[in-house]
Formats: sequence, structure tokens, C-alpha cells
Amino acid sequence: MPARQDGGALQGGAPRVVWLASESDPRTVSARSVAADLIKEERPAHLVWHPGTGEIVQLLPATRAARLLGDHVGREGRTCLQIVVVGQARSPFTATLLNGLETIVRWLDAWGIDRRWPAGPPLPSPQSYHSQRTRKDWARGGHFGASQVPIVDRPDPGGIDIRRITGPDTPVAPIPKPRLPVPEPAAGTRLVSRGTRGGDAAHPPQPATGRPSALPPSKATPDHPPPSSAPITSRPSVMSS
Repeated sequence: MPARQDGGALQGGAPRVVWLASESDPRTVSARSVAADLIKEERPAHLVWHPGTGEIVQLLPATRAARLLGDHVGREGRTCLQIVVVGQARSPFTATLLNGLETIVRWLDAWGIDRRWPAGPPLPSPQSYHSQRTRKDWARGGHFGASQVPIVDRPDPGGIDIRRITGPDTPVAPIPKPRLPVPEPAAGTRLVSRGTRGGDAAHPPQPATGRPSALPPSKATPDHPPPSSAPITSRPSVMSS
């Protein structure tokens, strides 16, 4: 079911995929029905997927931009694939059967999209309206929820389980550790430089200043992106049900 209008040429950069929700009832709506509505509204995605039935409908080739994220941000990346999942943000789709997911993830692998989530797991709705949506995370490429895309004001896909999409080894973004307060020295305490002995003529003790010595800044936990799956040499241009 190809769409006649797309979002234009892609601008280059790290490849990425954005997961969105159709905000429709998957018990009564098919992927083809959602796809037809997106075409009618001139807001096509690349894929529409029904995780309950496994139905997949492709509307646009991966080499062109889709139109659900806006004209600018949706064109960023060598690929910026947009996948609409038939479901609702308040009921994360990863709690369902996920029929057809393996086919989609292999397709994403073929386009060089790393199996990582730079912004971490998407927040549940409605808290997801307040996601950070940082450019730094976006620039790294990989997998994102629509609620994590810069400039875009969407709550979907909700609090999905990212490991059900990109595998059990997918790391969760570390939570920054708070820096411990530096204790004030007791009255009259002399601060001795590291490696000196108090009273040694060659290494006299440092005079008391009334302020604590500077402590080295804490080091952030290193980022360990999960290994990408083996590249797929053939890149399918069309996936349709």
C-alpha cells in the first residue's frame, strides 16, 4: 500500500528508528486500516504493524522520509524509519504477542540501525510528555520512542519493554549517581598533602585553610552500547503484507 507523498530526501547522519502508537484499539482495527487513514491524512509512516496478528504494511521506502515527526527532524539520519504500532500508549504493545517483530528487527538491522536505546526506555504515558528529548541522545542513532524525539510533542509508544524489541542483552541507560557532599573539616584540623608525613622537615604539613581540600570529580559510568547484530547484506526496499 504505497503512499504517494513522502517527507522528502534524507539529510544524512546516524541511522535510527522511531516507534509510535496508532492510538487505536488493536482488537477492532487492522494494520491496513491504520495505513489507509495515514495515507488519507497525508502523514504516512514507513511501516504499520499489528503485533497481535503480525500484519505489516509498508507505505514508504526506507530511502525517503516519512511524515509523522515533522518535515525537519523526520529527515535526519541516513535512515529515519518510522514504525506505527497498532495500539495505545497507555497499554504498551510489548505486553502483547509481538507477532512479526523478528521480521521487522531484521529489516532494521539491514539498514544499519544499532540495537540500542540511547535515551533509555521510553516513559509511560502521560509522564512521557515530559521526556528530555535531548539532541545528544538523538544524534547517536539507534531506537527511540516518539516521546524521545527532539521537538516532537507525543506521548507514545508508552512505557514499552525495550528488551522485548532489541533482545535481553539490551542495556538500560544508567541513572546518574548523585555526587556525595564534601564534609567540612573539624575546627583546628590541619590538611596534609597526600604522601607526606606530619612533622617531616622535608615535607612540612600544609597550613589549615578552613576549607576542605578539592576532591577529584566522580567519573560517570562508562557507556556500554550493546553489540549490533550481524549485518545483513541485502537491504529490502519494500515490505508489505
